[in-house]
Amino acid sequence: MYKTKEQKKKFYNSTAWKKLRLLALNRDNYECQQCKLKGKVSKGQNVHHIKEIYFHPEFALELDNLETLCINCHNEEHERTFDKIKNSKKESKWDDEMW
Repeated sequence: MYKTKEQKKKFYNSTAWKKLRLLALNRDNYECQQCKLKGKVSKGQNVHHIKEIYFHPEFALELDNLETLCINCHNEEHERTFDKIKNSKKESKWDDEMW
């Protein structure tokens, strides 16, 4: 149901998602829930699906499946950290021979 880029774009632009997103942000007081667990307070801008819609489309519009995260924590959840990017670039380095 939410497998392609177009399907995801349509979902995230839907009125139902936008309303639910605001409910999650308000419920979480616009605070990152992961930072909160670590004893920190930071502004949450992203609403994250705990169970990803790619694998669990039935939970896409369930408030209990959403949590507010800051950008850093959201990137960590999806393994989009600088370290991961840096390491993947190292692995894909050219192995040139000397001529």
